[in-house]
Amino acid sequence: MPDWEKLHAEALDIFVRYLQIDTSNPPGNEKPAARYLGSLIERAGLTCEYIETAPGREVVISTIKGDGSKRPLMLCNHTDVVPVERAYWHVPAFEGVVEDGRIYGRGAVDMKGCGIMQLMAFLSLKREGVPLKRDLVFCGVPDEEAGSEYGMVWLCEHRPDLVDVEFELSEGGGGSTRFGGQEAKLFSVATNEKDICWLRLTSIGRPGHGSVPHSENSAVFLARALVRLADWERDLVFTPETEAYIERLAAAGLMPPPADRAAVEDRIRKTPELLAMFINTLNLTMLNSGIKANVIPAKSEAVIDCRLLPGQHKEAWMQQVRDRIGDDRVTVELYSPDQGEPVAVPWDTELFRTIQSVIKEAMEDAIIVPGMTVGGTDNRFLRAKGIPAYGFIPCLLSSEERRGFHGNDEFLTVENFQMGCELMYDIVRRMCI
Repeated sequence: MPDWEKLHAEALDIFVRYLQIDTSNPPGNEKPAARYLGSLIERAGLTCEYIETAPGREVVISTIKGDGSKRPLMLCNHTDVVPVERAYWHVPAFEGVVEDGRIYGRGAVDMKGCGIMQLMAFLSLKREGVPLKRDLVFCGVPDEEAGSEYGMVWLCEHRPDLVDVEFELSEGGGGSTRFGGQEAKLFSVATNEKDICWLRLTSIGRPGHGSVPHSENSAVFLARALVRLADWERDLVFTPETEAYIERLAAAGLMPPPADRAAVEDRIRKTPELLAMFINTLNLTMLNSGIKANVIPAKSEAVIDCRLLPGQHKEAWMQQVRDRIGDDRVTVELYSPDQGEPVAVPWDTELFRTIQSVIKEAMEDAIIVPGMTVGGTDNRFLRAKGIPAYGFIPCLLSSEERRGFHGNDEFLTVENFQMGCELMYDIVRRMCI
């Protein structure tokens, strides 16, 4: 087994240096990150392929060959991160500050931390010379945070040979320390995800002098539409994944019995992260109106981030949004690229069982459930090919850590990072030997 004290120190140093590479997307510029990860892999005696998908943007990929008795396992992570609002961070976002047992930096949880967990498992198996039954593929891709067009989408279209694997592990699920106000060691393995459906709302009115009010202010049209959407309460929708999720939580005493639907629905509506798994969500994320303080705006625009449940269709949802607004002066159009609807993959697989056994051996009281990612990940493109691509970061994130996803002062605790390195190694080793 690895010398974990030594590996933890090495992994932390690698992680801090990785966080110092600013790969904010836009604009991306992930090439330095790909080259950094590749340099560590090459130092271990392996070869890397660097694939340019756009200027300054590269995929890094490397393989440890197995004996071919089993099909490959891919460890996939994205090297880009979302931008930061630096004024609201109490530490620099791109210095990899370690303070009070926390590792701060944009990408700490999404998903540079998990990328290093995967890297350490990959490097450790190479160093140990462990005979593998399957090829083990390490893959770092750009552009996940902006739709994956220059990352996983590009790979699937231009280099399908590289994604011809039996299983894949990436982000989208993981562990939590609490559920519904109760302490719990709850691990969710994501086997499906919601569909990204960003919408642009546009209203056209009549401009005029700000000193003379009138009834055709485009900003007012848009504001009324946004309030109607914000106040829209929708029925819950249960899918096979969420039914299984609720059943396992109920068996662990964390949810009411599934037969008591009223109690189940009440609990769901009281927990925002849980509610997102049962409704098409919408959130206002961008708003633009006006050109000057004394000019009534002729045009006002907003972008709402919608995430659709499996089986829901974009055109049908857009019509529901239009019907809810009930105002022809506000148009609704698709703002995000249409990359097809997500496809669910089975959870009764060797990889799911391996994750479950590793976690249970490490924590007897852990609860492991199949789940659904409420955001978008690169997994959806591999699932469309029929590959069981699972979202799983093997950490027990606190509520505060979970708020770091796209938030301020993003951090991962040293304890969680070390746990993740060890659990990831065990999962990958068992899948490959």
